[in-house]
Amino acid sequence: MANFSIRYGTRIRKRFFEIKHKKQAKYKCESCGKIAVKRIETGIWQCKHCNNIYAGAAYSFTSEAGERSRKLIDAIKK
Repeated sequence: MANFSIRYGTRIRKRFFEIKHKKQAKYKCESCGKIAVKRIETGIWQCKHCNNIYAGAAYSFTSEAGERSRKLIDAIKK
């Protein structure tokens, strides 16, 4: 928290650190199942194990709209 002082407020600091942790986290790969997906650029994610490249949200692997559409597609398939 050395980057932010009192002037920015707690809400903005909490929001920043939440986004920062989502952006730097590793996610589970959909094809190989390993926890090795990292962010390359904004919205581009790559698995370090199988080198698959995915399009996702800017700061997390999937967005809320993506999750809803995936659930809808799974429901239609059944």
